[in-house]
Amino acid sequence: MDIGVIIFPTDKAIQPMELAKEVEARGFESLWFPEHSHIPTSRETPWGGFKDMPPLPEEYWRTHDQFVALAAAAAVTKKIRLGTGITLVAQRDPIWLAKEVASLDMISGGRFELGIGYGWNVEEMRNHKLDFKQRRDILRENILLMKELWTKDEASFQGKHIQFEKSWAWPKPTQRPHPPIVMGGAAGPKTAAHVAEFCDGWMPIGGLYDFEGGMKHIVEACNKIGRDVKTLDLGMFFAMAPDADAIKKLPALGFKRAILPLPPAGADQVLPILDQYAKLIG
Repeated sequence: MDIGVIIFPTDKAIQPMELAKEVEARGFESLWFPEHSHIPTSRETPWGGFKDMPPLPEEYWRTHDQFVALAAAAAVTKKIRLGTGITLVAQRDPIWLAKEVASLDMISGGRFELGIGYGWNVEEMRNHKLDFKQRRDILRENILLMKELWTKDEASFQGKHIQFEKSWAWPKPTQRPHPPIVMGGAAGPKTAAHVAEFCDGWMPIGGLYDFEGGMKHIVEACNKIGRDVKTLDLGMFFAMAPDADAIKKLPALGFKRAILPLPPAGADQVLPILDQYAKLIG
């Protein structure tokens, strides 16, 4: 079982370079950063899109750009995997995003993983001129276009939302055919279909989503298109720190990776937690 950590990298927290060095020194497998471009103060959408949630913590609007932060982390490490947990793909220009992913993968020596998700904040998306109801279809086309850019010398794509003429774009990713694409969040039938079609893995949030139900949908979606579900890597993000027993149960469920949460705080708070988590590394 690989053990990684995730943190909101903010202006108030331990900075990415210092954290990355400490994570690698303790033998963790990976480091993950989430993202939000901004949070409108109206707070129209409750936290996570769920009703009766508490106020949104300020780290949601204080995050560094995740690709800048991960590039800084890559520059001071040699072994740890570096991932986005998650990238809001539908809010981003896919042509620029494809270049950022490929550049970071090359700069890191092939250590990048692209965690993706649809997003939940309606007003944040609206500011990006994104229709919340179309975010799933747009994410799909963005990913399919990026795969063309990563794998073809002359790439083009024609979809419902994207019409991209034949073009050149380098660098190509170091990992072939491209860095792993990992879907985060719950997996109903629509998400499961996307996981089966264009993802290399699935990483739900432990304790928040129905894993067994999600896997049932994913198996059905893979069978429908003739894909072996065993080609998908499974990982789990934890919203709260799990105990050792919870970690030990994961391999029997098919999981290969557990991602443990760190608070968006200074080194004085984060490093002792890293030391406790390090005891879980086998």
